[in-house]
Amino acid sequence: MALGLGRAGWPGLLAAWAGFTLPSAIALILFAFGIAQYQGLAESGWVHGLKVAAVAIVAQAVWGMARSLCPDRPRAALALLAALMTLFLPSAAGQVAAIVVAGLVGRWGLKIMQPAGGQAHAYPVTRKLGIAALLLFAAPLIALPLWAAASGSSTLALLEGVYRSGALVFGGGHVVLPLLQATVVPSGAVSNADFLAGYGAAQAVPGPLFTFAAYLGAIAEGPLSGWSGGLVLLGVIFLPAFLVLVGALPFWESLRHREGIQTTMAGINAGVVGILLSALYDPVWTSAIHGRADFGLALAAFGLLVYGHVSPVLVVLLAGLAGWVMAM
Repeated sequence: MALGLGRAGWPGLLAAWAGFTLPSAIALILFAFGIAQYQGLAESGWVHGLKVAAVAIVAQAVWGMARSLCPDRPRAALALLAALMTLFLPSAAGQVAAIVVAGLVGRWGLKIMQPAGGQAHAYPVTRKLGIAALLLFAAPLIALPLWAAASGSSTLALLEGVYRSGALVFGGGHVVLPLLQATVVPSGAVSNADFLAGYGAAQAVPGPLFTFAAYLGAIAEGPLSGWSGGLVLLGVIFLPAFLVLVGALPFWESLRHREGIQTTMAGINAGVVGILLSALYDPVWTSAIHGRADFGLALAAFGLLVYGHVSPVLVVLLAGLAGWVMAM
């Protein structure tokens, strides 16, 4: 979105977002219709293969993020602390607490790694517009939980959880997995089997992992479902990123050079590695690995991804085929 904004203004921002997200979002919504139409499809052999592929893909994400975001002992320790917190507090509140603790420890406990570099860019965003965008970003984080709790509406609770998930993603798209899982599975909006089947399918389509929200909106139980649910949740999960982008651009050049900002973000990034590590165990591992054959398939997929540098799309397709063969 920032590239589109810098090149062609606001129309460029919208065009960049649409071109990057809509193809995969539409594909995932259609996949959701297939899962909903054919009973038992989420438990079929080839879909189980997708779930096993998700184990390998999330493990690769943890591996890669840990190498880049936790290169020293303090940040590795922060990641482990966040993983333990979310393992023993398996809820959205536990994930938020882990991110806050990691950010605070990073702010006061980490040393500056290196000064931020890069070339400055000019964007058509004023400071007043930036402040307004940041206020609009914060307002739903405060108002939606209160409104959902007061009304008891499952739809508002779903929208609040998806917006919060979009607002709390740092360090990489895979971090959205535990945040969304804590939103839709415990509430019963989406079953764990359907959730992991969609997450596996999301690895086989182009575009950002945030489009996984479109699948969840399409398959969710309740008044918000189908095409309308998919498109609404797609917009809701991207809205925080849009508001933060617009809000931060006028101030970023001065903020990014401050040591406190850099160490806080370093702590948060280490924390989200731990959150993803926790999600690798539950729900990804616990829902997909049921025996030696599953573990062997996950290990083979991980090897293809990490050491064979095989495309995730091909790995997902091969894992789905292997799951179908294993179920025969």
